[in-house]
Amino acid sequence: MRYGIFSDVHSNLEALEAVLDAYSKERIDQYLMAGDVVGYCADPSACIARIENMPCVTIAGNHDWAVSDLFDPIKLVETAREAVLWTEAVISWEEIGYLKSLELVYEKDEFSMVHGSLESPADFNYILSEKDAPPTFRLMRSRICFVGHSHVPGAFHLRNDGISYRRDHKIKLSSEGKYIINVGSVGQPRDKDPRAAYAVYDDLKSTVEIKRVEYDIKTAQDKILKAGLPSELAYRLSAGE
Repeated sequence: MRYGIFSDVHSNLEALEAVLDAYSKERIDQYLMAGDVVGYCADPSACIARIENMPCVTIAGNHDWAVSDLFDPIKLVETAREAVLWTEAVISWEEIGYLKSLELVYEKDEFSMVHGSLESPADFNYILSEKDAPPTFRLMRSRICFVGHSHVPGAFHLRNDGISYRRDHKIKLSSEGKYIINVGSVGQPRDKDPRAAYAVYDDLKSTVEIKRVEYDIKTAQDKILKAGLPSELAYRLSAGE
């Protein structure tokens, strides 16, 4: 099967539509979304509707749960808290109910998916470096765990000689050891590349490709500013940070 795996849309409709259009040119058998449908940008309702109405397994991110009062927004930085409060004010109770219904972890025989870390997934811990990875590797019951949250794509590989990290765009999965793969962010990349990130996992070829697509950043920025959200959230889209 070929899986389309993406994360951290963050209410950025322009980026989401560009990614879904790119996926339409692929042969995708199943879609998976690793959390944070909402937050930061100005189109939460449209992004919820787009994802809810497509054949996609979606799990919860910290912004989804913060908007749903399941995660304390005080744990977020100030701009993120402001976006959470704004989002709560503009979406419907039905949309909040959808976000509240999202599970924290998705598991199949060959892979699992969590927004941050398998260690206390409701705390949304980050896996930013090799030292953050061991708790999730210990809890993995499959050989691959897909994550988001840091907005930086990359892969951690656990073998007998330790944990390595790579940022290759195409990863040929070894039969040895386990992998934690961050699929990056659709709506707010933070790896100095402003293009929306998404992934394709081919279980027959044992490959994961991190792909990028350009989108209409200017329109997304204008919407953020018009909505009265923090201007920093608009300007950072151009820098990919």
